[in-house]
Amino acid sequence: MSRDPNTPSRLERVLALTTLAIIGVAVICFFVTLIVGMNDRFLLAEGVWPVLVALTYVGLPVAFVLLVVLLIVSMRRRGKENASDARNRQR
Repeated sequence: MSRDPNTPSRLERVLALTTLAIIGVAVICFFVTLIVGMNDRFLLAEGVWPVLVALTYVGLPVAFVLLVVLLIVSMRRRGKENASDARNRQR
């Protein structure tokens, strides 16, 4: 069975889903922190709330780095596929 040349690898799928999950969690934490902070800003200093604030601060930069890694992995795969296709056409 031949593979479709544009089929993403397992690594690419994992990176894409992880990036989307981190972005989703960070955005949800942002809105929850915003709503709680509007009602009682002193509540954000105790309990589980500092963890949610930290997820908000760290989540989007980590997702951006994963997105760049996904772009690099995808471009390398496509470059290798294009090079092998070019060699096959020359033969």
